[in-house]
Amino acid sequence: MNEAPTPNEMTEIVISRPGGPDVLQPRTVAVPTPRDREILVRVEAAGVNRPDVMQREGKYPMPPGVNPTPGLEIAGEIVAVGHGVTQFAIGDRVCGLTEGGGYAEYCVMPAAQALPLPDGVDAVHAAAIPETFFTVWANLFGIASASKGATLLVHGGTSGIGSTALMLAEEFGLRACATDTGPDKCHAVLELGAERAIDFGEENFVDVVHDWSGGNGVDIILDIVGGAYLTRNLEALAKDGTILLIGFLGGETAEKVNLLDIALKRAKLTGSTMRSRSAQEKASVADDLRDKVWPALSAGRCLPKIHEVFPLERAADAHRLMESGSHVGKIVLRPPS
Repeated sequence: MNEAPTPNEMTEIVISRPGGPDVLQPRTVAVPTPRDREILVRVEAAGVNRPDVMQREGKYPMPPGVNPTPGLEIAGEIVAVGHGVTQFAIGDRVCGLTEGGGYAEYCVMPAAQALPLPDGVDAVHAAAIPETFFTVWANLFGIASASKGATLLVHGGTSGIGSTALMLAEEFGLRACATDTGPDKCHAVLELGAERAIDFGEENFVDVVHDWSGGNGVDIILDIVGGAYLTRNLEALAKDGTILLIGFLGGETAEKVNLLDIALKRAKLTGSTMRSRSAQEKASVADDLRDKVWPALSAGRCLPKIHEVFPLERAADAHRLMESGSHVGKIVLRPPS
C-alpha cells in the first residue's frame, strides 16, 4: 500500500441508536486502512442524502460487513491507495460513491466508484454529485433507456434527486415537468429546466400532465413518493411508459391498485436502490458518468445546487433540515480543514 502521512485518529459521526437527529454523535476512531482496490480519502466535503436519514431511523440498514457510519458520497484528496489501484495516485482529488463512512475526516472507498473532480468544480459541489447522479443515471438512462424527446415527470423537483433529474433531462434533450409545493419551489423547478412546474398543494398533477402532454401522458415517471402516488402515476403514464420507484416518502404499500391499468397501458413498473447494486454495477455507472456527464460538469452545466453547508459536527442540524423539506438542492457537511 502507498500512503502519505496521515494522523492515527480521526472524528466520525456515528448513529448511537436508531432515532431522531440527536442520535448522530461524534466519536474518535482510528483512521481506516484501504484494502485491495480501495483508496483512502481525506474528506473535504460529504453529501447528506435521504437514505442517511432512513438509516439513522433504523429503516435502511447497511448490508452485513459494510461500514455502518452514515455518508454515501464524498469529495477530497487521496492519501493512500491499496494494492491493485492503478487509475489513481496519492494527491489526486476525487469524488465518489462510498460504501458508508462518509461522515468522517477520512473515508475508505472502492477505487472503481471514484471519479476525478470535474474541471473547475470545488469539493462542496463535487461531494453533492455522486449519490444523486449515480441514482438518476442508473434509473433514468439505464433502466428506462431515456432518450432525446422523451417526456418525463419528476416528483419532488427541488430535492437532490429531482434537481439532478431535471438538469440531466435538459442536458440530454428530454422534456420534463415536475411536482413540488409552493411558488418558490415551483419557480426553482422551472430554473432547473422543467417546462412545467406542478404545485401539488394546488393542482392535480394527473390533470396537468395530460394537458401538458397533449393527452398522451408521460413516457417516464421518476418517483420518490411511492405508495401514495401509484394509482395517480398510472393515470399520468403514457402507453408503454415506465414508472421508476426510487423513494417511498408516501409509503411502501399501495392500496386498491387496479392491475388492469398496468396491463392496458403495457406499463413497466420497476424500482431500485443504489445500495443493493453490486460493486461491478456501481463501477459501470461510474464509467458512464465519466464518459457522458463529466464533460457537461466540466463545462459548468448540470452542477448541483447547494442549499446549505454544515460543519461535520453539526450533522444533526443537517438532518433536521433534510427532514423539514424546506431545502432546495443539496445539503453538505464539511470536516474541519
